[in-house]
Amino acid sequence: MPLEDKSSHLTAGVSRREVWSWAMFDFANSGYTTVVITAIFNAYFVAAVTGNQEWGTFAWTAALAVSYALIMLTGPALGAYADAYAAKKRLLLLTTIGCVVFTAMLSLVGPGDLWLAVGLIILTNFFFGCGENLIAAFLPELAQGEALGKVSGWGWSLGYIGGLVSLGCSLAYVTWAQGQGMQAAQFVPITMLITAGLFAVSSLPTFLYLKERAQPQAHLDGRNVVREAFARLGQTFSHVRNYRDLVRFLACLVFYQAGIQTVITLAAIYAQQVMGFSTSDTMLLVLVVNITAAAGAFAFGSLQDRMGHIPTIALTLIGWIIMVLVAWMADSRTMFWLAANIAGLCLGASQSAGRALVGYFSPGSRRAEFFGLWGLAVKLSSILGPVTYGLVSWISRGDHRLAMLITGIYFIIGLIILMGVDVQRGRGAALLDDTIPER
Repeated sequence: MPLEDKSSHLTAGVSRREVWSWAMFDFANSGYTTVVITAIFNAYFVAAVTGNQEWGTFAWTAALAVSYALIMLTGPALGAYADAYAAKKRLLLLTTIGCVVFTAMLSLVGPGDLWLAVGLIILTNFFFGCGENLIAAFLPELAQGEALGKVSGWGWSLGYIGGLVSLGCSLAYVTWAQGQGMQAAQFVPITMLITAGLFAVSSLPTFLYLKERAQPQAHLDGRNVVREAFARLGQTFSHVRNYRDLVRFLACLVFYQAGIQTVITLAAIYAQQVMGFSTSDTMLLVLVVNITAAAGAFAFGSLQDRMGHIPTIALTLIGWIIMVLVAWMADSRTMFWLAANIAGLCLGASQSAGRALVGYFSPGSRRAEFFGLWGLAVKLSSILGPVTYGLVSWISRGDHRLAMLITGIYFIIGLIILMGVDVQRGRGAALLDDTIPER
């Protein structure tokens, strides 16, 4: 069917081409998470930049924690500003440029360049996280309420394909470079340039075809831009009792995403430190897992709209708990490959489903702001989970199995909190309070 054709899943005036252009941003930015955060640069940071010091894993997680803290401080206010001035697309462009430029600069990092690596990781991840919040805020404008899971799944599955492309290109180069006798310090920097270039090119359809449908809203008298953004955010918090199911789900997100972000951030480190994988082995593993993740996001997106938000997310959390146990017990590469692919299946599904449910609970006039709160929850989890892992591995003198086992506790807590979320009540609150009264 042509991209311009309409779909019953989309809101009036939205074409398939526009949804594709929105999903292409997931395709574009997934290369960053796959290559930099999950598969290559994280392991390079621990092995080469810190010289395999016992504190290397903790240093990596601490650098990411700083970037996530910055996003937490600015994300909700940035969303409030985007809503007030209908500026989601403009801000998305700025954050994309920032992430692309600083990712390319990671090519300057060599062995021992600890502070350069830390500074650049903080900057790249900050811009990436801000952009992630902004692109998510477009979702409720594109999909009908009952199809949010499906459309979110389309984007997330295309995102994993984007990760495959970036990682595949990097793997091809690394394989060639290793054949030429090059060391990691010579070929890892080039993979950063490959990732930055693909991010820039792949995001172009988003800025060409995605529309900013939001309209500028009435501004608060006597407030400058920054004060107004925080004032609007304060109004949201003052009315938060009207969104108790959203708040409960955000709390659930903090815990289960703590486990997910740990796996994303430390998978390559675990594979190399515990299972003895080489750089090429790890890249191949992540490549295959991305295929599993794409399939999971696509399949569970459709399942979510039929089965329901809560049962779908609960099913994925049970899958995560099983994955942690298998990885903890793994004494062979076969078992670890099994654990990794269970993680992949649950990864796309749980993240896509969570984004869709936040969209379902969000009032129309505050979408960017509420997705800023979603980003705040995810970034808090991105500090909580990986830093816990890093501390446990440091204190236990490199016991990554123990650190992995403790990660499973976060999925259990998330599952318990999830059981208290009432989807219909949360949706009703969003529809009833579509516009929060100004003060």
